Amino acid sequence: MNTVTIKDLEKRLWNTADELRANTGLKSSEYSTPILGLIFLKFADSKYAEYEEEINKEYNNLKGGRRERSLEEIAIEKCGFYLPDKSRYGYLLNLSEEENIANGIKEAIEEMEKHSPTLVGILPKNSYHNLSREDNNKVLNRLLRNFNDIPTDIESDIFGEIYEYFLGNFALAEGQGGGEFFTPRTIVQYMVEVLKPTEGKILDPACGSGGMFVQTAHYIKKQQRKEGKNNNNINLRAYGVEKTGETANLAKMNLFLNNIRGDIIEANSYYADPHDSFENFDYVMANPPFNVDNVELDLVKSQERFNKYGVPQTKGKNPKVPNANYLWINQFATSLNDKGRAALVMANSASDAGHSEKDIRRSLIEAGIIFQMVALPSNMFITVTLPATLWFFDRDKKNKDEILFIDARNIFTQVDRALRKFSEEQIKNLSIITRLYEGDSASFFELIKEYENNRDSAESEEEKKYFQKQIDWLLERFSQGKYEDITGLCKVAKLKGEDGIIDQDYSLNPGRYVGVVIEDDGMTAEEFKEEIFKLNDELKKLNAEAKELEKQIEENLDKLVIEYE
Repeated sequence: MNTVTIKDLEKRLWNTADELRANTGLKSSEYSTPILGLIFLKFADSKYAEYEEEINKEYNNLKGGRRERSLEEIAIEKCGFYLPDKSRYGYLLNLSEEENIANGIKEAIEEMEKHSPTLVGILPKNSYHNLSREDNNKVLNRLLRNFNDIPTDIESDIFGEIYEYFLGNFALAEGQGGGEFFTPRTIVQYMVEVLKPTEGKILDPACGSGGMFVQTAHYIKKQQRKEGKNNNNINLRAYGVEKTGETANLAKMNLFLNNIRGDIIEANSYYADPHDSFENFDYVMANPPFNVDNVELDLVKSQERFNKYGVPQTKGKNPKVPNANYLWINQFATSLNDKGRAALVMANSASDAGHSEKDIRRSLIEAGIIFQMVALPSNMFITVTLPATLWFFDRDKKNKDEILFIDARNIFTQVDRALRKFSEEQIKNLSIITRLYEGDSASFFELIKEYENNRDSAESEEEKKYFQKQIDWLLERFSQGKYEDITGLCKVAKLKGEDGIIDQDYSLNPGRYVGVVIEDDGMTAEEFKEEIFKLNDELKKLNAEAKELEKQIEENLDKLVIEYE
């Protein structure tokens, strides 16, 4: 299913859900919970259906023998949960409008809770009885039928995309800022590709709906598949903190659906540290809210996780926290164990912030734990247009006197007029820069080979050209399969020396180091040539159409003159 088809499906499902607001007078904050609950039930049903044949086969093979096991036990082992008949989406779909569908949904959730105690109190059991004063059953029946359109014959990631699309739209409707519980999937995928997580404990102190955990689990499973290992159970434990109760429940649902062990706690990460984070984690990932004011200095300044590198505060008689950006940055730096790695999304302004924030940044740089900085394109987030930068930390970094800077502002795929994302190939191309910097040339040539195979097996000439373009992009920049500084794209900056990090006043803004290409469009010679030919063809076509219109206008005027004569 391509991006355009997915977007059409998402919009159609959203329009159906939005009827609740139009026809019942409910606010988005009131109808978001039951809507996401129905999507959860559909998601759970599809996930279970993937394993159902395997579950039933093993159950029947063992039935009646000494090794006989219950269907529930086998299902939990293979799928991560058991779905009773009354919790199946098809059962709810077949309830007639004469029956009490709201009670049916409530019973479906209660049946799930019996077999999955971790779900108790998470799903919205009592949100379906008063969606419509006039005809509750008709509204629920329509919602169930429309959500049934979510296809089940493709990878289950489609559900994650729809889930995130709905979260983003609810965020827009409620005026949420900064991606408070929603981070675009492709940004998270890139963060994970750079971190290369394997196993262990991962912390997200602003976890929202848990997308960081899910993408981390997907990455680990993908790597295990490459190695021919069983990936039903991965050795990953997720620890999240989320200040909003409903959003924390969404994260718990997400972990459940993706069979990730973890602990999500509702708390305010500025004042509470429920997972005892100091030097305790293998990985830390988050997209925290940007530029948050009014954090109370007295409540944070004595916390070890915030003061190891210095607490951000204004000068004067009544100092205060200027904003919370460097509290988050401190949290990431201090949560890592001796070999820990972290990735966070942060407002661009933090890269050059002055005063006490600059002092903290200098301490972090001199400690040698900042591994990589990446400037993101604008318009990557649904809820905000603020430009952002990715910060990467590595406590076990080898070259502590240098930092890799990448400027990805001109690398994106336009989704629509207002939104951009990374394509799968753009994620691979950007992350391979990190692999080359680490000395991993083998991964570079593996990626070239992958693109060559895709090109050779492509059915259309357009696809062949697309994958050849990826090959050309990589080989034009890294022809020897080794890392090189590329003007306008990447630069390894030393701490000392001319134009080094000290020379740049401890700035972590990639643009200061990477520079700009001579051509303001940033294209290679081949790309520029291709673009010129395309524009020339378009110009010829427009000129031909203009001549045809000019001829038509002249003929129409001649007819008018004849009529008046």
